[in-house]
Amino acid sequence: MPTPNPAFVPPTAHTTRPDIRGTFGTAASTHWIATATAQSVLERGGNAFDAATAGAFVLHVVEPHLNGPGGDLTAVFATATNPTPTILVGQGPAPEGATPDHYRAEGLDLVPGSGALAAAVPGAVDAWLLLLRDHGTWELADVLAPAIGYARDGHPVAPAVVRTITAVRGLFEEHWPTSAARWLPGGAVPVSGDLVRNEVLASVLERLVTAGDGSGSRTARIDAARTEWAEGFVAEAVDRFVRQPHRHSSGTDHAGVIRASDLAAFRASYEPATTAEFRGCTIAKTGPWGQGPALLQTLRLLEPLDDTLLDPSTEVGAHTIVEAQKLALADREAFYGDGDVPLDVLLSDAYTDERRALIGDRASAELRPGTVDGVVHAIPPVRTLAEAERVGTVAAQGVGEPTVRVTATPAAPVTPVEDRGEPFVAPDGETRGDTVHIDVVDRWGNIISATPSGGWLQSSPTIPELGFCLGTRLQMTWLEEGTASTLRPGERPRTTLTPTLVLRDGVPVAALGSPGGDQQDQWQLLFLLRWIVGGYSPQQAIDAPAMHTTSFPGSFWPRTWEPAGLVVEDRLGDEVIAGLEARGHVVTRAGDWSLGRMSCVTRDPATGVLGAAANSRGAQGYAAGR
Repeated sequence: MPTPNPAFVPPTAHTTRPDIRGTFGTAASTHWIATATAQSVLERGGNAFDAATAGAFVLHVVEPHLNGPGGDLTAVFATATNPTPTILVGQGPAPEGATPDHYRAEGLDLVPGSGALAAAVPGAVDAWLLLLRDHGTWELADVLAPAIGYARDGHPVAPAVVRTITAVRGLFEEHWPTSAARWLPGGAVPVSGDLVRNEVLASVLERLVTAGDGSGSRTARIDAARTEWAEGFVAEAVDRFVRQPHRHSSGTDHAGVIRASDLAAFRASYEPATTAEFRGCTIAKTGPWGQGPALLQTLRLLEPLDDTLLDPSTEVGAHTIVEAQKLALADREAFYGDGDVPLDVLLSDAYTDERRALIGDRASAELRPGTVDGVVHAIPPVRTLAEAERVGTVAAQGVGEPTVRVTATPAAPVTPVEDRGEPFVAPDGETRGDTVHIDVVDRWGNIISATPSGGWLQSSPTIPELGFCLGTRLQMTWLEEGTASTLRPGERPRTTLTPTLVLRDGVPVAALGSPGGDQQDQWQLLFLLRWIVGGYSPQQAIDAPAMHTTSFPGSFWPRTWEPAGLVVEDRLGDEVIAGLEARGHVVTRAGDWSLGRMSCVTRDPATGVLGAAANSRGAQGYAAGR
């Protein structure tokens, strides 16, 4: 057990779940069926990568409102023979036809939040198959068998799926008939616990397996499935279907621009992780085409501060943490994208020291990105969540000067539904997505943290020949020229997907992550501070009261922000919350158990003891192991 830090508020005596411990293997995810599936693969001799892949395809089936085969993923992993953290890139790029001019010609000033115009090239399926080919041991047929079974024979549908279908029933019936046929069997919304089937998806997965029949090796069989996905019937069905105009979150009808050639041109890949040191640990994240380095920037800002300033359960700690996050997230908006990002500067001592000096005693209501010599990016004007008038901006006057300063009078915030662990879905199709997560570690030392997302059942109309829809990751790009994340054909949209690997002395000790869009790294930061600095156990850190800032431009349509906004769980306490309000934070109370869907697995290299923990909020995530 870790030693509690006396500078931190002690964790509660009892957790909602036990800290799972064992020596054989552990798994944790956002749905108990996926966790059980992953653990069953470990029990039958599979390694962590076999288990994670099997669990992930099951997540497509049991959490279809949060991810699907038409979506994307990022993962960070290390193998038993190579502890160097590696990123699995399952984020597809923008299609060749996805140009800002096209969207403006369609009468749009933002990429919609739902509909095929928001679709990047699907990357999740190819990424999992790549990982399985290179680092797994099982045959594809065995790995996909659980997902095929649950899709064909049915699984008891979770209440959250029912709530989502209910919210968009009118949209489906009026505008998306193929989705109505898929998710409203007999014209009715399923009841929680009903067996829900997706026989079409089961057939798709079986056809991928069949594509490799007769191939000479396991590698060839998996590669044949990858080719069939990218160049065969899946790509053809996508191409045919999206040419039909359909309703988007803009309230207008449009055809998609993704084509079979876009799928054929994409293959998942690996990249080195981006890392930073914090309190004796190495934290590994994606590159700046994801939001992961913002967590690293925040940790660098907090690193030298006194422990009393790092406790999220106190007024001064919560304030300090949130102010550091605002600075890092402002830099995310100014600099991050699938291009040349000056990470060496953003993570440097000199830059971090300069930025740290901006943390004051009062809550900032400004968007304050830093400056990097030779780099000038525009930031489009942003609106408050209440859709007030756009606030003023001051453009850069020259190289090395501030790119933007945005200020506003704090307005009363409205709590987005995804803050409660579910995606926001309005009857008109407006969506702000959540996602899923899975972590696995095995007895040999293979370890992975993965965050699949996109292709939610409410993302765009169901493609009838496939049983799933496309994702909406392009909504995280801007149509304005000159921003770090402007929509560019062939480039990856900046994703919010951000799993984490933690190493000590060069050896992995934890894999962790959370759904939650822009909140993913904010909730992970709380976990890391309480676990690394505060001495909490993983389950204690997950159960502790959570919070996050909304004082930055959101990644999801309609790209709004809340100046000085802070969303907190009521369990933070009346005294702490009142103190934060006195400092100028515009606080939204979200209930006692509402924020975050964290899970993690751990490994002690000295003893070989493995661990796992999972979020109890929403009564869906589970950890397992032995």
